[in-house]
Amino acid sequence: MYSTLSPDAIGVRGLPLADAARLARDAGFDGVSFDVREAASLVEERGPRHARDIFATAGVRPGYWNLPVAWLQEERWRADLADLPRLASVARGLGCPRAITWVPSGSDERPNEENFSWHVERFRPIAAALGDEGCRLGLEFIGPRTFRARFRHEFVYTLDGMIGLAAAIGTGNVGVLLDSWHLYTSGGTLEDLDRLRADDVVVVHVNDAPAGVARDEQIDSVRTLPMETGVIDLPGFMGRLRAMGYDGPVTPEPFSRGLADLAATDPAAAARQAGKAMATLWQAAGLT
Repeated sequence: MYSTLSPDAIGVRGLPLADAARLARDAGFDGVSFDVREAASLVEERGPRHARDIFATAGVRPGYWNLPVAWLQEERWRADLADLPRLASVARGLGCPRAITWVPSGSDERPNEENFSWHVERFRPIAAALGDEGCRLGLEFIGPRTFRARFRHEFVYTLDGMIGLAAAIGTGNVGVLLDSWHLYTSGGTLEDLDRLRADDVVVVHVNDAPAGVARDEQIDSVRTLPMETGVIDLPGFMGRLRAMGYDGPVTPEPFSRGLADLAATDPAAAARQAGKAMATLWQAAGLT
């Protein structure tokens, strides 16, 4: 496993890839997420070696990239799908086969069974295109009851539910983006992780939950840095990942107002704060 900075996740916006890589390195991270469209532009303009050298010079690994397909938008997704092989090929050339997206835990239009079939049909060609380029897709379930309560029809919001959706897609390269927050808020337990294989997990997010708030009252956009409150058993979470043999990126995603405010004025300080939290987690989990 390796700690990976996602600048957007801590409130740092709009950094070019080279700056993001240096930010990650200086804050003690081993990897950095990236915009695959930006990477493709760099490859087209200056060649693949230039793009690879950005990571090598900074001394960080390419961690993962957001799926560049607006799959929820009927007017866009087919055009994005047509361009996906080119972008996935760039990512594979950088040594980064991990793409991610999140799945809303409800719908106002489609009941559960209909929605399940719709997601299988929508994701199957996307996953197939990724698979043709040697890439994988991680789907994130959204756990909080307060989030899914806004929808008329509830949809997949648990680890088992997302593993089931990945299996139904059937391409063999779909797993989960496993987020400690969503496992906790969905009512999941660490024992649930014992049923996973390393190949089931594409990317990991870690974060803690505000203290003094009941699990079913937690708000998705209000979290804390890893190890900040101890509400979520993150050392235990990491121990389960180690036991299953997961060796991919682990990213803090705190959605912290204070950290985002700091990032707006001092991105380096915000990244260092996130890096310190990850170092504390690594030590507590016996990973150092």
